[in-house]
Amino acid sequence: MKEITYLEAIKQAMDEEMTRDPSVFILGEDVGIFGGAFRATEGFLEKYGTWRVIDTPLSESGFTGAAIGAALAGMRPIVEMQFADFITCSFDQLVTVAAKNHYRWGAATPIVVRAPCGGNIHGGPFHSQCIEGYFFNVPGLKIVFPSTVYDAKGLLKAAVRDNDPVIYCEHKYLYRRIKDSIPEEDYVVPIGKARVALEGNDVSVITYGAMVYTALEAAQRLKEQGCSVEVIDLRTLLPLDNKSLFDTVKKTNKVVVLHEQTKTGGVGAEVSALINEYCFDYLDGPIIRIAAPDTPVPYSPPLEEAFIPQVKDVVSAVEKLMRY
Repeated sequence: MKEITYLEAIKQAMDEEMTRDPSVFILGEDVGIFGGAFRATEGFLEKYGTWRVIDTPLSESGFTGAAIGAALAGMRPIVEMQFADFITCSFDQLVTVAAKNHYRWGAATPIVVRAPCGGNIHGGPFHSQCIEGYFFNVPGLKIVFPSTVYDAKGLLKAAVRDNDPVIYCEHKYLYRRIKDSIPEEDYVVPIGKARVALEGNDVSVITYGAMVYTALEAAQRLKEQGCSVEVIDLRTLLPLDNKSLFDTVKKTNKVVVLHEQTKTGGVGAEVSALINEYCFDYLDGPIIRIAAPDTPVPYSPPLEEAFIPQVKDVVSAVEKLMRY
């Protein structure tokens, strides 16, 4: 099998879903002639035409609302945000309309919103945010955040086929930095299921997105010290896979929660609360959260490096927990 990148996996998923189902179409700024800000839809306009690859004006609220309307009429739109940061312009459409349709009158709203997010690209405060926390407490939405090439393709295909609105967070730092060989045949990765990225017995690091690789590198360094770290990749943030969370806590009894988004009110806070509420008797020490500080993402590379959690932060947290 040929190796492909994380970005190519996203492109393949959209291409295959558009071929499989004529109701799937793409819309967003520059997705047609230009092929997308990151070239995820390059060649799609020539292959599928202007009715299924639609360049839109710079109006996230407008084209997200149009996608919701199309979904209610039986289509399956994929909305591309050039940068996840701009998804806030469509917040009302997603939270007030898309997320509520099923509750209000039982309507399916099968839209996928692709959100290229994350830092480490020196994009500054308007092009580097992780946005999952904004939507994390909105019933009616689903949020997925793949870290691997396999999951990038399988979760996107699952999202397209889902009847609920799905926010698909794709980390820009991973686009061309990771490669893998994946099956040629059709497959999906079920929404709502975490995975064990690395098995271990002493401490659990629960994380997602690009931070999975930070956790794995830290685990390798800690292994040299005789510490066995288990890394849990959440893959789906909404709904969380509580069983996988609780299973790893019961196994290792020590937990670090790691994510790139800012700390206050982030996904890590909910994960910590769940573990505290349902697994307190299994804990041998405090749950440690590692996250970005509560500031905008800095533009300066040294400051951005200080902002994003690093391997040494994970190593230090695990060493602290091991002393309990």
